[in-house]
Amino acid sequence: MAAVSLIESIMKFAIALFSAAHAPSSRRALLFAQAALAGGHEIVRLFFYQDGVYNASGSVVTPQDEQDLPKQWRNFVTEHQLDGVVCIAAALRRGVLNEEEAGRYQRAAVAVGAPWELSGLGQLHDAVQDADRLICFGGA
Repeated sequence: MAAVSLIESIMKFAIALFSAAHAPSSRRALLFAQAALAGGHEIVRLFFYQDGVYNASGSVVTPQDEQDLPKQWRNFVTEHQLDGVVCIAAALRRGVLNEEEAGRYQRAAVAVGAPWELSGLGQLHDAVQDADRLICFGGA
């Protein structure tokens, strides 16, 4: 009986981050994601939207006396082999481009690479369908 209740208590989370890397909610989102995995829960997908796309940017330069959240997110996603999706429309508006989009729009700057994937809002919708809970950080 104990094994059944343990299995039932494991949650599947989809996490959406709406705020930039320097915002306190970005750090809170990372801490929540780390705690969720440490607690034996599953993260179905991390979705970076609006200014949250900056958390996936390799172009963000963090002052030496601050935590480098884009680097911490990249390491976290890589280490746990998570599905990290960056909203393509939000990324394009902010100049956060992968190699393919930089070529398409004839821009020299490439800011997004592995482990991130540029994709649409449909990915957030799919994650919500697969998750027990959608947890959002930041935003209006």
